[in-house]
Amino acid sequence: MTLRTAEETAARELLRENFILTSLETVLGWARSNSLWPLTSGLACCAIEMMSAAAGRFDLARFGYEVFRPSPRQADLLITAGTLTWKMAPVLKRLYEQMPEPKWVIAMGSCASTGGPFADSYSVVPGVDYVIPVDVYVPGCPPRPEALIDGILQLKAKIAKPQLTRGVVRYGR
Repeated sequence: MTLRTAEETAARELLRENFILTSLETVLGWARSNSLWPLTSGLACCAIEMMSAAAGRFDLARFGYEVFRPSPRQADLLITAGTLTWKMAPVLKRLYEQMPEPKWVIAMGSCASTGGPFADSYSVVPGVDYVIPVDVYVPGCPPRPEALIDGILQLKAKIAKPQLTRGVVRYGR
């Protein structure tokens, strides 16, 4: 064995340990799933649970999602918590449209998901997905902060591997 062959062998071993072969889509999914910037839309009592998810006891900061953005132009995740009325629906749609692509939506609570106990009212939207597309539904009335954190982690998995979580889109029914 010559010296050059030994160097080549060592270089190949080094390359084998330090390179990862993957697709650009996988890298983008990984980066996007680990850098969510939430915009809050607290419409009712679920907003209190959403705020406590970011507080010290439940510590949303351990996942890196604690910085709620004040502007839709700086956010890529819209958390809608509470009852949406038809009067407020155009405002919510405008907030969604002002967010840059790619963007995601979490409907937090039974009111945001289905209208909740007020679904029969003339003024209540029977689910946020009548107005904007929703990626993750967090059930409960109101859902506990742990449920919201679980919803955010479900969204993280959905963003990282979209091919595994493609489902039925209920938007625009």
